[in-house]
Amino acid sequence: MIKQPLDTVILSGGQGSRLRTAVSDRPKTMALINGRPFLDLLLDHLQGSGLHRFILCVGYMADYISDYFQQIPDPSRELILSREILPLGTAGAIKKAEQYLSGDDFLVFNGDSYCPAELPAFIDFHRKQGALASLVLTQAEEAFSYGTVGLGEGNRIVAFKEKSSLGPAWINAGIYLFNRELLSLIPPDRYCSLEEDVFPYLAKESFFGFLTPAPLIDIGTPERYLEAQWSLQNRGLTKKPSKDQLI
Repeated sequence: MIKQPLDTVILSGGQGSRLRTAVSDRPKTMALINGRPFLDLLLDHLQGSGLHRFILCVGYMADYISDYFQQIPDPSRELILSREILPLGTAGAIKKAEQYLSGDDFLVFNGDSYCPAELPAFIDFHRKQGALASLVLTQAEEAFSYGTVGLGEGNRIVAFKEKSSLGPAWINAGIYLFNRELLSLIPPDRYCSLEEDVFPYLAKESFFGFLTPAPLIDIGTPERYLEAQWSLQNRGLTKKPSKDQLI
């Protein structure tokens, strides 16, 4: 359980063009898993770790996300929507959300993936390293469709390649912990990508990888969306938890 909760940014603004043949009537992060939106399930998981304040970076079909959570208000979580009018990319969306951040360190999650990593251990790792940025890394047998990393001494990230490696590798699990200082590297109101613009630069700086054996589940393609439905239902993570299960 996270003892001192951090602000949590969730990237939810993408169009999900690769998933369009399976999910066309809603944003990708709202794709249904056993009748519930994936994003709602992700919020449940994060609340169970002790997180309560969420900043949703929204763009494509933002009103769909806003309307859903207004219809099912949950007093145990604080939701703030950071809206982008034009696509800003993953880094640009985080920069736009800067106005809502209340602390020096903050978590970031991709809104279309789930990895049950040990978040308290991840936070401790980041702070012990005095890192500017840390990523959760998990292993994939076929890593060609994920961002892969090269690790140096002390799990320092020395290289980041976006969707280029074949075979097994450590991959980006879509969970980040950033120091607010990192935001000074991102230009305001411009398209900017974490994976293509920020991470390759950070490989020369204070950038570390936290290794986890936990699997990565994502819904980025119709095939992986089907796999996610099966996996999350078998893990019992598609039902609304009772109040005593959330902290």
